[in-house]
This record gives sequence, structure tokens and C-alpha cells, in this order.
Amino acid sequence: MSLAEPPLAELHDAVVLAHGFPLLSGVELVVEPATLTVLVGANGAGKTSLLRLLGGLVALGAGRGTVLGVDLARGDRRQLRRRIGWLGHDGSFYDDLTVEENMTFAARALGRPIEDLAAVLALIGLAERRRTITKQLSAGQRRRLGLAWLLLRRPELWLLDEPYATLDDDGRNFFDELLAEVVARGATVVLSAHDPLRTTTLAPRTLVMVGGRITGERP
Repeated sequence: MSLAEPPLAELHDAVVLAHGFPLLSGVELVVEPATLTVLVGANGAGKTSLLRLLGGLVALGAGRGTVLGVDLARGDRRQLRRRIGWLGHDGSFYDDLTVEENMTFAARALGRPIEDLAAVLALIGLAERRRTITKQLSAGQRRRLGLAWLLLRRPELWLLDEPYATLDDDGRNFFDELLAEVVARGATVVLSAHDPLRTTTLAPRTLVMVGGRITGERP
């Protein structure tokens, strides 16, 4: 009999503090591998703080937590950050470089073949914009560029903060297809959304956050 695969992430009574103020106040969460989880809630509910905790970007103030086998209280969070992909509201790009130049820089930094760039840009819908200066891209196009960087990086855990916020209907449908493929290939995705009616058309696990806690799960 094979043993069950352990959770990819597990939090128990997790607390995150900023200048003594609790951004997260006792989160209980288990994330299984190769799944899609959506965090919904109003601004200030703690969604971004929870994503940042899962990515090792903020310290665990109290409670217990592990992500990809790394203890968030005592482990090396730098090791964790090398295995996750983060996409926030603003991508980490050089605005004065073209799309292609930004992606070339990213590929070299990640040790990925330069030959992969054309395929990734075509997949993400930016092939015709490859010579466009990045600061001239629309918000939705910048979000696509961030996704292209994640596709190059191939992280085990994707953490996406409000990824649908700047996408039109075509962009949202494309993003749904991309997420389905990413999860089918074995990656795990956790994303946040302000409006539950404007989230993915997929059927993910949807958790409700209020006041720095997970208060329930939508059917």
C-alpha cells in the first residue's frame, strides 16, 4: 500500500504581525499538491498577507507552518522562495527594456534556454509585442508578462495576488486554460480575488477570509 502524499502547505494558528498589528490572526490551512485554491474576501481581509506567508516573504509571528517541507518558523525561507513563483500587482520588470529583453534577462538569470522565449511569448499572447518597451504595455499585458516569467521559472507553488483584476474576458478565459494546464502538470496554485463573482470559471477550492482568518469554504 502506497503512503498518501503529504500536504504541500500546512498552517496551524498562524499569526503574522506588522508593527504589532495582526495581519493574520490564527489561520488554519491545508493545501494539497496539484490543486487550485482561491482566497476571497474584502480588501484588508488578509489575502495578500497569507500569500506572502506561504511564499516565505514575511515571517511567521506565532503558530506553526510548513510549505514545501520548509518550517516557516525555523527553516530557511530563502530556500522556499527559490521554489515558489510570485505574481503581485506589479511585475518585477525593467520598464525601459523591451518585452523580449526582459524575458531574455529572466531566462539567463534562471538558467533557462533562450530558445524557450519565443514559445513562451507566443503562448502568453505577447509575441507581437516582443519589441515593445515594457512601460508602454497595458496593465493586462504586464500581467501576461508576469505569467510568462512564471512559465519560464516553472515553480512548484504559484502564488498569484488578484491575477484577474486587470484582465478582460478573453484574458480571463486564457488564464483559466493556463491554470488548468499548470495544475494538470503537477504544480499547485493559490490565488486571491476581491470579488468572488469575478474569479476563475474553473472549480477550485474557494476559501473565505475575514479579519485575518479563514472563516469558511464555499461549496
